[in-house]
Amino acid sequence: MKSKLTPYYLELIYEAALKSFWRKTALRKFLRECHVSENFLATWAEDESKRGLLDRLFEKATKSDSGRQCLLSMANYLMEQQSFPDLKNWEDSDAKIREAHEAVQKLRRYHEQQEQEIASEEEKQKSREEFRKRQEQISRSQQTLQKLSERLNELGKQLGTQQAGYDFQSWFYDLVQFSEIDHRRPYMHGERQIDGSLTHDGTTYLSELKFTTSQVGPVEIGDFYRKVSSKADNTMGIMVSISGFTSAAIKEASGEKTPLLLMDHSHLYFVLSGIMGMKEVIERIRRHASQTAEAYLPTSLFNG
Repeated sequence: MKSKLTPYYLELIYEAALKSFWRKTALRKFLRECHVSENFLATWAEDESKRGLLDRLFEKATKSDSGRQCLLSMANYLMEQQSFPDLKNWEDSDAKIREAHEAVQKLRRYHEQQEQEIASEEEKQKSREEFRKRQEQISRSQQTLQKLSERLNELGKQLGTQQAGYDFQSWFYDLVQFSEIDHRRPYMHGERQIDGSLTHDGTTYLSELKFTTSQVGPVEIGDFYRKVSSKADNTMGIMVSISGFTSAAIKEASGEKTPLLLMDHSHLYFVLSGIMGMKEVIERIRRHASQTAEAYLPTSLFNG
């Protein structure tokens, strides 16, 4: 029970308790079941009315947590009543029972209204909290993407150097990690270096990363194709060339059942700008390859 003990709620509990029990012994039993202390009940003098006792009880109970819990227990007990045995066999039993029903019904209606209002407020608070968390996540993502973008711009000043090529590998897998894609960073297989791999949607993609001033040509595509084709079924390849690909290279990579996907700087900046995630970029290029046998899809045609 989440209801708040507002003054009106206390009044309804008071009236329902007063009208549900006519005999003092019945009211005493009810209060005992609601965990009113025996010490307090012992103070009920023979000449004190039910109202007098309830006045003292409510005044005392509202001043402590245990007392307020006791009042809430009383409300719960009263609302569960379906009949009023203590009000039977009186000359005016029908009137007494009718008034008790009315008092309990008022208590139930107000209780339900309170519960709905509290639930609604909790939902609003939950929505506000979820929105705040999403905004924080977006802010963190933007900050991280901004840093990755700045790092790539700095690497661009050394484009074509061997060290920049190694640094680009590290940068690329930082972007993949940010994108929450399973991956393996560059490793040696026998005497050959593999630029790493990533796994998405059940497919493992070997990676080939080119951070050179010149575009990738068909010879490099052929070498990479052989690397990929020598691996297990369901293995594909992603070649990322910061300077792009020659038309001959794109033609060499394309074809029926091509296992290769080609990405250039425009695809990376699509991710860095927050237009699409890395997963979505890969999925878009692969869908295009499945539909057309073309390994390369420029970002300008992503909506086509």
